[in-house]
Amino acid sequence: MNIKHIMSKLTLEEKASLLSGSDFWHTKSVERLGVPQIMVSDGPHGLRKQRVDDDGAGVNQSIEAVCFPSACALACSFDRDLIFRLGQALGNECQAENVGVLLGPGTNIKRSPLCGRNFEYFSEDPYLASNIAASHIKGVQSKKVGSSLKHFAANNQENRRMSVSAEIDERTLHEIYLAAFETAVREARPQTVMCSYNKINGVYSSQNKYLLTDVLRDKWGFDGLVVSDWGAVCDRPQGVAAGLDLEMPSSHGVNDAKIVEAVKNGTLSKEDLDKAVENVLKLVDSYVQNHDDDAVWDKNADHALAVDIASQCMVLLKNDDRILPLQKNRKIAFIGKFAEKPRYQGGGSSHINSFKVTSALFAAEKYTNVSYAQGYGTDDDVIDTALINEAVELAKNSDTAVIFAGLTDLFESEGFDRKHMGLPECQNELIRRVAAVQPDTVVVLHNGSPVEMPWIENVKGILETYLGGQGVGEAVCDILFGRINPSGKLAETFPKKLSDNPSFLNFPGDGDTVRYSEGIFVGYRYYDYKDMDVLFPFGHGLSYTTFSYSDLKLYAKNITDRDSLTLSVTVRNTGHVAGREVVQLYVRDVESSVVRPVKELKGFEKIELAPGESKVIVFTLDKRAFSFYNDKTHDWFVESGDFEIMIGSSSRDIKLSSSIHVESSDKVPFVCTPDTTMGDIMKLKNGVKYIEKLVGEFSKNLEGDGAELGEATRLMMEAQMRDNPLHVMVSFSDEKITHEEIAEICDKVNADFKGQI
Repeated sequence: MNIKHIMSKLTLEEKASLLSGSDFWHTKSVERLGVPQIMVSDGPHGLRKQRVDDDGAGVNQSIEAVCFPSACALACSFDRDLIFRLGQALGNECQAENVGVLLGPGTNIKRSPLCGRNFEYFSEDPYLASNIAASHIKGVQSKKVGSSLKHFAANNQENRRMSVSAEIDERTLHEIYLAAFETAVREARPQTVMCSYNKINGVYSSQNKYLLTDVLRDKWGFDGLVVSDWGAVCDRPQGVAAGLDLEMPSSHGVNDAKIVEAVKNGTLSKEDLDKAVENVLKLVDSYVQNHDDDAVWDKNADHALAVDIASQCMVLLKNDDRILPLQKNRKIAFIGKFAEKPRYQGGGSSHINSFKVTSALFAAEKYTNVSYAQGYGTDDDVIDTALINEAVELAKNSDTAVIFAGLTDLFESEGFDRKHMGLPECQNELIRRVAAVQPDTVVVLHNGSPVEMPWIENVKGILETYLGGQGVGEAVCDILFGRINPSGKLAETFPKKLSDNPSFLNFPGDGDTVRYSEGIFVGYRYYDYKDMDVLFPFGHGLSYTTFSYSDLKLYAKNITDRDSLTLSVTVRNTGHVAGREVVQLYVRDVESSVVRPVKELKGFEKIELAPGESKVIVFTLDKRAFSFYNDKTHDWFVESGDFEIMIGSSSRDIKLSSSIHVESSDKVPFVCTPDTTMGDIMKLKNGVKYIEKLVGEFSKNLEGDGAELGEATRLMMEAQMRDNPLHVMVSFSDEKITHEEIAEICDKVNADFKGQI
């Protein structure tokens, strides 16, 4: 397509028409100029392509496809290469099905365990979320299919998601919620970014110029297309001006007409309109140029891949007395309906019509014979005494009981948030009753976000599968019976109870406003700072083998913020079976002028080791690893000082640490006014010289008999001097200091430091 030529021939009305869909899943065409329509499709963990002959079908009516593990599970792999392979498979499926853009991945931060859509999101940590998202996008787009990174931004709840305003301070917005998108945008360059439904600080994302243009395009260099979430548009002309290119789905011409009118009356510039149209045409042209007519979709091969991926995402949370892997020669009971009919995906727009699903009950047949009891129903949360009694009797007569539990679609889905963090009570009662008669009990969980575990002390093993895709049953059995060594690590903290969560007092907000009062302290950042006990920490995950860490080397002891730091660590498999380990790198600012987390994830690598094998893992850290977002400079900022480099197998299991001094070239804005404290002046280079007279006058208050003054009073007076604004000295000096002298001091400081230190 000759985009320049097409732009010159399009009428105003045709341009406006290209900025909205023709229906629910297609862009509009302009046949007279050879502009075809293209199709977009959900979703991040499988192809939910609506049947062409049934555009009005519900969300569960789509072509048969392959359901891979959901994002909540994928992030637990901590494996960029694995996620890239997933993306490749999804991209190939799109090519085979003539889909131009896959609507995903979702990389919003898991602010609260209650968010109904957490199963579609990666992590509570922005570094992990953005890196996993980047790998997903790179994989999809390696097949010349577009990705749509979503939901930009702060889509952290379902309650009033179409209208709620997320009230977030600038530092928190950039350091946590935008950072989850930034690496994915900068490094993976998605063809599209999808804006969220909600408002941010009172402005809808779909018409938020600061979000869509100032940050996304101008700061991060995004040059693709911005598309609305379905139905997220409020004021369409304002959206075009702010940087929203494509409205989905169709507005049936209503908003097209508003765009035309806005251009005619001058409230929308022709330049903004043309930029949006060109972005749409570039997306369409990419599909036309890169469509692969020979792509073949092998569903069985993708099913096998789904099983492989699921097995590398599952997290072994507890394994007392090495109850796992199971011994095949023992009498094993599988208990719980999810053993027969697993919950393997979430509800809502990402729901995949799986062409086949394998249950654990079926998959166990290749290992041994197991007995089965249903234990509970899934249509409601009612304790069925007969089902529980049957399960208890089976457990009594078995050597090991494996209970398959988790959240049903009634408890967790797009469209509504969870009311609590518990499992269905019928399942809790089942676990309690079975564990009371069978000491060798293992719980296998199927859920999209953390759950409370009131029975945790009464079971020996817990395997977290999250929502593991259509091959979850095979993957579970491969781990339970030891063919696969579990290697997943938690991408989020499991608190002991909901009220421990930092967002507890401000979720889901008050009407159409939700205040992010916890600031940057999301997830492990909060629990670590509070030194709070948790059920399972971020990064936790057990293995059937053991690993040792040694020889942490930092290849510099002092660097500037313009340098990169290279470091290495050796990890060895000290056990008797092969296994994978996720090596996690955290950074701590030893002393900072602002409140910072105890530690922040800044690197991770997943390695595979045979028994006795060791590998050297190399990390490289740049300026960003030591930075915080400074709301005075409106940018990332490094303070000179010492930083601790920590290597661990979880956020609470640090194996090795070492220190590095970083010298900053960044300047802090500094303006001296009469409200500036004497202590702030003293911190400046040779700062005391500017306020010698003030210090002298104040010090007279400290003169006299030291014993009479008293140490506590002296300390109080010194603290008062540091914290006093300059103007206070007019009152404290018996008129020996004047307001004019204070103004002269400010002028001298501002002249010497020119607003920066």
